[in-house]
Amino acid sequence: MTTLFLTVGLPGAGKTTRARQLAKEHSALRLTPDEWMIPLFGEPEADGKRDVLEGRLLSLAVEALRLGTNVVLDFGCWSRDERSAIRWLVKSVGASCHLVYVPVDHETQRARIAHRRSTTPNQTFPMSEADLLHWRTLFEEPDAAELDGDEIDGPPPGWTGWLEWATERWPSFT
Repeated sequence: MTTLFLTVGLPGAGKTTRARQLAKEHSALRLTPDEWMIPLFGEPEADGKRDVLEGRLLSLAVEALRLGTNVVLDFGCWSRDERSAIRWLVKSVGASCHLVYVPVDHETQRARIAHRRSTTPNQTFPMSEADLLHWRTLFEEPDAAELDGDEIDGPPPGWTGWLEWATERWPSFT
């Protein structure tokens, strides 16, 4: 059975480092939007283009799983809904999904981001202290049941299924 490894965590947690390790260990295709955004658009968000890029990468991940290739999806996935939708999509093609949560305390996060900014400024983007604090309020930490379980809750109220939710969240997902 093919597996999708989904890295979960805030910027500076070490997700991409862990994603690289997982890709090597499992002969997996690694998909990291941050490595595409700056070369393609010159910035990390680019007026909603990140959602479009993530949708295309998610489509590629699902197709790779169908073809028998393991995938590491290095998205961060701050919301439980995003993680549930991806887990559902992965299961819908007969693959397994393993959440890889990479926690980070605020001081370590700040130090890693400052180091990245000073050593590879063309491969990252500015993040202020206010950004870091705000993002912590938005991040929904996965609990033990989400990390260990195969059960996926239903979509949020108003949605008929995870596929519909995913195509709204990632407009280019097909």
